[in-house]
Amino acid sequence: MVSALIIMVGVGMIGSARAQKDQDDDGPMSDLRFVVVKDYNGKPIRNAAVVLHPVSRKGKQAMGGLELKTDNDGRTNIDGIPYGPLRVQVLAPGFQTFGEDYLIDKPEMQITVKLKRPAGQYSSLGSNGDAKKADDKKPPAPAPPPPQ
Repeated sequence: MVSALIIMVGVGMIGSARAQKDQDDDGPMSDLRFVVVKDYNGKPIRNAAVVLHPVSRKGKQAMGGLELKTDNDGRTNIDGIPYGPLRVQVLAPGFQTFGEDYLIDKPEMQITVKLKRPAGQYSSLGSNGDAKKADDKKPPAPAPPPPQ
C-alpha cells in the first residue's frame, strides 16, 4: 500500500516536471510596448485600457484576456507574449474604441494606437426613413401666416 502511494506521488512529480518543461518550450515570446495617443494632436492618453485577447489561427477570439493601463506618458508594456495572432482593444473615456488584430512575430514590438474623438451620432430613422446624423437635423420650416 505504501509503495503504491510512493509510485503515485513519483508519477505525479514526473507529470508536473513535464508540464513545467512544456511551458518553458511554448516557443518564442515577444515583449510588447504600447503607446496610446490622441489622433488629432499626438498627445498621450493616460489611464487608457489596453485589452489583449489571444486569437486562434482561424480568427476566433479565445476566452479570457489581459488588461493593461497606460501611464502618464500613454505607455504600457508586457513581456512574454507568445508569437501568433493577438487582438488588441484600446478603450478610453471620450474616445472611440480601437480594435485590431496583430501578428506577433518579433522578439520586441511597439504598437502605437491613435485614438479618435467620437463621431456624430446617427438616428435610426431620418425624415425619409434613411439613417440620418442626429447633428444634421434641419430646423423646422416656419409656419405659414394665419389666413386673414
